[in-house]
Amino acid sequence: MPHIYVILFVFTAIAALLTHVIPAGQYDRITLPNGRAAVDPETFRYIDASPVGLEQFMMAVPRGLIDAAQVVFFTLIIGGMFMVIRRTGIIDVAVDKLTRRFAGRSVLMIPTLMIVFAIIATLIGTQELALVYVPVILPLMIALRFDSVVAVGTALLATTAGFSAGVLNPINTGLGQTIAELPLYSGFGLRALLFVALTGAAILYLIRYALKVRANPEFSLMADSSLEQEKRRVYVHDLDTPAMSFSNRQKWGGIAAIGFFAIMVWGVLTRGWFMTEMAGLFVVMGISVGLIAGLRTGKICEAFNEGFQDVLVGAIIVGLARAVAVMLEQGQVMDTLVHGLGNLVGGLPSTFSALGMFVSQLGFNFVVPSGSGQALVTMPIMAPLSDLIGVTRQSSVLAYQLGDGLSNILYPTSGYFMATLALAGVTWDRWVRFFLPLFGIWIAISALFLIYAQAVSWIG
Repeated sequence: MPHIYVILFVFTAIAALLTHVIPAGQYDRITLPNGRAAVDPETFRYIDASPVGLEQFMMAVPRGLIDAAQVVFFTLIIGGMFMVIRRTGIIDVAVDKLTRRFAGRSVLMIPTLMIVFAIIATLIGTQELALVYVPVILPLMIALRFDSVVAVGTALLATTAGFSAGVLNPINTGLGQTIAELPLYSGFGLRALLFVALTGAAILYLIRYALKVRANPEFSLMADSSLEQEKRRVYVHDLDTPAMSFSNRQKWGGIAAIGFFAIMVWGVLTRGWFMTEMAGLFVVMGISVGLIAGLRTGKICEAFNEGFQDVLVGAIIVGLARAVAVMLEQGQVMDTLVHGLGNLVGGLPSTFSALGMFVSQLGFNFVVPSGSGQALVTMPIMAPLSDLIGVTRQSSVLAYQLGDGLSNILYPTSGYFMATLALAGVTWDRWVRFFLPLFGIWIAISALFLIYAQAVSWIG
């Protein structure tokens, strides 16, 4: 596989070339009651072409980094903060204790963590919390003789299954139903069954891989990675050696870290905190925990710098991924693509219309990997279109949820996903080799649920 920089640069170049081929088009925007801007589906028109020129293409990556600044800096700060905590020794002692406690039943950690992560995602809609989970669980998964793919899978698969099902998710279900003028969180029962199906499939798939890795490390997709070998050297413990114990200052530092995570949960649930607020909290957390645990200010600063360096590639990838959408937006062809997808779905036989919506949302998510962004652009078109082609609006929202959510951990244009892989040191091509079979299973599950919804004219 080419380097991920090369892959994303090629996608950006293709997007720029498409602006010379696809006619420019535009929808008017209207303001929803919640203050968000959505397209007016009756106002599409073709406009004068404005294809991307050489100067705009040259600035694609810097503009992508600027547009994705929130994710870029969140990634850097998480890397710095966790390196500070690692320097305190708190993580090493905690991993040693957990490894000894779960040594005989280590595989139970996977479904336990995945169920928790999936429930959180389906209730509050934050797939991006995978960025927080991975640095926490990575040392533990390595110590339990799994690999980095298991750590990443535990976080990404669980949050994606929960987010896509969207039982009470305000980001995709809530916004999609609001735009489609449906009762908020209606259709709870079918979405709950979908949550069980997607999460259950992910748990079984990951456990199967994890058990093979533990039985034979050569089966690991990371077996030939020098970085993986270094992680094993650092985190795998000999259980015959004396157990590690916390010093008093480490105990207080650990308590402080738990307190900061509790504040983060409170802020996300009650104050609407997102990446900017969490990043600010993590800066304070790194400094405070470092000082409490006994690090000098110079050591804290050096740890932040080392953490920044470890995740720098992931942060840059976020900007490169965003550059693809920047090209299409500057060439004013994004609305044309949405209009074309709507026409394509409208031309399908009614039996396949819900599946057509799902596939079109899967495709569009490559260029707009934001759940709320995709809803605001596509749902004002897909909701009224569903009335004309014999699909209930409830089914059109479900097709959007699945098309957006499932592919967020496949496409390299998804910024938080690529940053999560970078935090764990897992390359995109290795992840794709692991994830593609499960992605196919998820697609089949989604298709079955949409076919059922179409067959019973599901309204909630």
